[in-house]
Amino acid sequence: MTSTLEAKKCRRRRDYPFHLEYRTRWSDNDVYGHLNNSIYAFLIDSVINTYLIQHCGLDLESVAKGVPKEKEKDKPHGHGHGQIGLVVSSYCDYFASMSFPAVLDLGLRVVRLGSSSVTYEVGVFERGDDAVKAVGGFTHVFVDRDTRRPVRGGMHESIRNGLKKLVVSDDMSTAKL
Repeated sequence: MTSTLEAKKCRRRRDYPFHLEYRTRWSDNDVYGHLNNSIYAFLIDSVINTYLIQHCGLDLESVAKGVPKEKEKDKPHGHGHGQIGLVVSSYCDYFASMSFPAVLDLGLRVVRLGSSSVTYEVGVFERGDDAVKAVGGFTHVFVDRDTRRPVRGGMHESIRNGLKKLVVSDDMSTAKL
């Protein structure tokens, strides 16, 4: 039996259903010449929120502008669900360093989908290399965007349906040894 950390080290691009490319910047490097740890948090947040916007109806513009929840459904891509995800835990395990200039491939999968929460896993790969460089993620709890309290019935159907497409169990992953 392998540890979770050993299994993560074996991840490959094909273990992640959704991908997003990221071009590193000079400012991403730290004084040691590799990507600063905080950059990984930005990468993880970016791929997750890109997916939520593109596939789950998350409308950050309405949230930022204070558009009332009931008017969200009037927007072209709005679903009017009025829910947001709050991060309740996060992590990142590092296996190899990367630095500018590099083009990264961020892979996203869901490892747990509950009634109001979801745990994501993000694999960070460098273009041209199938070996994972870092694996991180976080858990979102979906709440009413105004009250910040859980919603009766859990996450909205449009969120759940989008996230279901990313659910990958370990027995479906090539990382199982």
